[in-house]
Amino acid sequence: MKLKSVLLDEKAVNRTLIRISHEIIERNKGIDELVLLGIKTRGYPLAKRIASYIKGIEGVDVPVGSVDITLYRDDLTKISEDLEIKNLDLGLEIKDKKIIIIDDVLYTCRTARAAIDAIMDVNRPRGIQLAVLIDRGHKELPIRADYVGKNIPTSKNEVIAVSLKEIDGEDSVKIFDK
Repeated sequence: MKLKSVLLDEKAVNRTLIRISHEIIERNKGIDELVLLGIKTRGYPLAKRIASYIKGIEGVDVPVGSVDITLYRDDLTKISEDLEIKNLDLGLEIKDKKIIIIDDVLYTCRTARAAIDAIMDVNRPRGIQLAVLIDRGHKELPIRADYVGKNIPTSKNEVIAVSLKEIDGEDSVKIFDK
């Protein structure tokens, strides 16, 4: 793959997450009954960062968990014997809560749909919202993000690569040609 452009550097990623944090607080009129669920792998560290920014703004911790969508993917054809069946790492209650699903990139919306299915299998929240760092278009399902860091119209011959310090050692969003 050939690097086409760096879309967000470390400072831009942080500014974007701070803005999303403010938007979440504003839209929900505070943080009462709010739970952040990050889609594994990169959505979870993003959720933890947003929770940290919200705490800095509101002075209160927001519960954070993760959701593993592996068993809910519509392209799953074979389940590995060592696949972990646990889809939610919550340690918290989601019934009647306002859930914010957090992911790095929204592309076809199939990952978001799988996360919604996984959450609904556990319990029924009051509502579900979606926050993404990057929305690149190409939706195949009628799902849209409530909070978008950056809209990046792409071709299907391009790849968006999100790197996060917690996983990759740096924060950046890059676009590559396949």
